[in-house]
Amino acid sequence: MDLRTLTEAFGPSGQENEVRKLILDAAAKLCGDVSVDRSGNVICRKRGGDPGKPSVTFAAHMDEIGFIVTGHTDDGLLRFQPVGGVDPRVAVSKWVLVGPERVKGVIGAMAIHLQTKADRERVLDYDALYIDIGAKEQKEAEKLCPLGSYAVFDTPYTEFGDGFVAARALDDRVGCLSLLRILESDYAGELCCAFVTQEEVGLRGSTGAAFHLQSDIVIVLEGTAANDLGDTPERFQVCVPGRGVAISFMDLASIADTQLFSALQDVAMEHNIPYQIKRAVTGGNDAGSFQRSGKGARTCVLSVPCRYIHSGNNVAKLSDIKAQADLAVAFLNSL
Repeated sequence: MDLRTLTEAFGPSGQENEVRKLILDAAAKLCGDVSVDRSGNVICRKRGGDPGKPSVTFAAHMDEIGFIVTGHTDDGLLRFQPVGGVDPRVAVSKWVLVGPERVKGVIGAMAIHLQTKADRERVLDYDALYIDIGAKEQKEAEKLCPLGSYAVFDTPYTEFGDGFVAARALDDRVGCLSLLRILESDYAGELCCAFVTQEEVGLRGSTGAAFHLQSDIVIVLEGTAANDLGDTPERFQVCVPGRGVAISFMDLASIADTQLFSALQDVAMEHNIPYQIKRAVTGGNDAGSFQRSGKGARTCVLSVPCRYIHSGNNVAKLSDIKAQADLAVAFLNSL
């Protein structure tokens, strides 16, 4: 499995089928116990047989941000709302793919020539945007893209510059790729890899997975906002692409276990794996579900720094993606 295939798969929250199929096919070659639960999570378990070892889960989410069709206009345009957190400013003029037939469309707004002064001074909300699929009337639009059809940005995977990659859904297909690499490892205790659903709309898939698995240790593999561009002072930069995987001490959904937080840094230094500390308490992820479900779990988050996250083009450094997987595997081997 490669990153291009994962990022170009269609998988907004609640419609992860295409991504799940890819992961099931890849995981079946690496693990003898692969299942799908009622939330659509893919759960891979490798039982090492040593009860003295802590049970460990590594988790990443399959879903991506996207859109959903909520209406049709008389002249064949689609009304829509975001699925997950998508700033409408990054949506205007972007190509999208809509529905199971992957109908091509362009997100549009009133031309600047026609906007009032008040329009130009505010961010146009989704009620002022539409998806143009080239339909001539409402009935054609309804047939091609019925209510409830999902849409995602139509963005090709592109490697560019000094080891950078631009793609949609790096958040969190980078984590899914790392999980597949972890599945190649042997561990004396119980190892689980959880590919979870609907993270972008409230950590929904991981809630059920957390209650089911009840692991001692959970390491969540994510993508996170970098905020390293322009004149941003270093103290306000969350993390920087190219400086390694970001280890979080806290975000808006969980607080890292202090021993895990320290141990991950020690392992990274021992194995010369580039890492950095995520320097801001921002966002939230599936660690919140695992930390607070059932008996709870010791958690920490390893993230790949991503520029322009939650947009049609995420940008990350390939070396940071490798560092995420390297650190996860080295940590598992250190237990």
